[in-house]
Amino acid sequence: MIPSLPRPTWLRISTVLYGCAFFTFLFVPLVVVAVFAFNDAPYPAPPWRGFTLDWFLGRADAAGARVGLLDDGPLLASVWTSIVVATWVTLLSVLVGTANAFLLERTRFAGKQALSLLMLAPLVIPGVILGISILALASRVANLADDLWGLELDFLRPGLPLVVLGQFSYIVSIATLTISARLKRFDIALEEAAYNLGASRAAVLWTITLPYLQPALVGAAAISFLMSFENFNTTLMLVGSDAPLTVMMYGRMREGASPVLNAVSLLLMLASAGLALTLMRGDRRATPPTTG
Repeated sequence: MIPSLPRPTWLRISTVLYGCAFFTFLFVPLVVVAVFAFNDAPYPAPPWRGFTLDWFLGRADAAGARVGLLDDGPLLASVWTSIVVATWVTLLSVLVGTANAFLLERTRFAGKQALSLLMLAPLVIPGVILGISILALASRVANLADDLWGLELDFLRPGLPLVVLGQFSYIVSIATLTISARLKRFDIALEEAAYNLGASRAAVLWTITLPYLQPALVGAAAISFLMSFENFNTTLMLVGSDAPLTVMMYGRMREGASPVLNAVSLLLMLASAGLALTLMRGDRRATPPTTG
C-alpha cells in the first residue's frame, strides 16, 4: 500500500489497536516488575502495600531489617561474575568475528559457502543441547588427558572458563554476521588508492578499514555483552561453583521469589536502556549528514 493514499477507517483503527495490544503485551510485565521492586511487602506481586527502598538499601545488620540488593553479597558477586564472563565473551567474539568477516568477505576458497552455513549451526541448536554437548566433549578430553599424560585440565571442567567457551561458541556467529554485513558494503577502492600511495597493509587496516567498521564493531560488542550477560540455558549446563547472575536468580526463584529480584531486574532494564540510547546517539553522530 502506498503510504500517501488515504486508508479506510477500519484499517487505521485496527492498526492503532494492534500497536496498543503489542506494546501492552511487551511492556506491562516490565512495568509490573519495576513497580513492585518498591513494594513494602515480602513478595514481588500485588497487592500494593506501600512504598519502600528496603529491597535496594536494606541492611542485614539492622534488627529485623530486610536485606537489600546493595547488601546482598552473593547476589552482587554473581553480578560481577556475569560482567567478567560477558567481558571475555565480548572480546573473543569481536576479535574472532572480525577475523571471520575478513575470511568470508575477502578471500576465495573451496567450501566457503558450506563454511558460511556451518557457522550458523550454533544459532539453531537449543542452548541446553549446546551446553550438554560442550560439557560432554570437554569432560572426555579432560579425562583422556588425565589418563594418558596425568594432566589436570581444570579449564575443561565445569566452571567459568567453560562457560565463556560455551557462550562464545554461538555468540561469535552473531558477531561475525554483524561485522560481515558492514564489511560487505565497504568500497575496496579506498584501500587500493591507499596502497597506490604507498601505505602499508597495517596502516590501511588501522586508518581506513577499522574506522569504517567501528559502528559494526561497537554494535557487535554490545550485542555480545548483553547476550552473554542474560544467557541461562547454556550457562546452567557449564557453570561450576561461581554462579553468574542468571543462574543465581534461578536458584533464588526456586527457594522463593523476593522483591530483591525485582530490584535487580529494574537495574538491568535501566542499564540496558542506557546502553541502547548511548549506542543510538553514537550511531547518529557517526552518520554523516546527507546533502540534497
